[in-house]
Amino acid sequence: MRAVLDQRSTDFVHPQRSLLEDIAACVGFILLAFAAALPAVWIEPQSFYASLQKPTWAPPPWIFGPVWTVLYVTIGVAAWGVWHRHGWTGAHALWFLQLLLNAAWTPVFFGLREIGLALAVIVLLWFAILGTIAALWRQTLWAGALLLPYLAWVSFATALNFVLWRLNPA
Repeated sequence: MRAVLDQRSTDFVHPQRSLLEDIAACVGFILLAFAAALPAVWIEPQSFYASLQKPTWAPPPWIFGPVWTVLYVTIGVAAWGVWHRHGWTGAHALWFLQLLLNAAWTPVFFGLREIGLALAVIVLLWFAILGTIAALWRQTLWAGALLLPYLAWVSFATALNFVLWRLNPA
């Protein structure tokens, strides 16, 4: 057990990079994660979401911003953690795929107002997140673990998307 803890404690030490380079890279990964939210800049979601029939357990609209802010930071830090320790790996390809699916959901749901198609996108996103967690976990345990709240939130969002699709037939 001590060997595992000693090995894990070196996750933040990389002899070829300066602290400034590591900070810049971490910020870069976080900014890439936040890029998935860019479609929301061009789409006004509030009026459409307000018009939908919602279940009683649907969260209030104001909660989405703070939750996604925390999640995007953890998504970026997780990818940085693996890059920091191992460089670019196949896990990063899955990481980019889940970001693309994350970015695609907003324009499909709010822009096209296609709740059923958005459900398909979010199910694909869920599987991409699961694959990303597994890939990151194999590389750096804590990086994979950082994405567990993301998977939990998208699981909840998938259930909500399903119920919205059922309550609001096209």
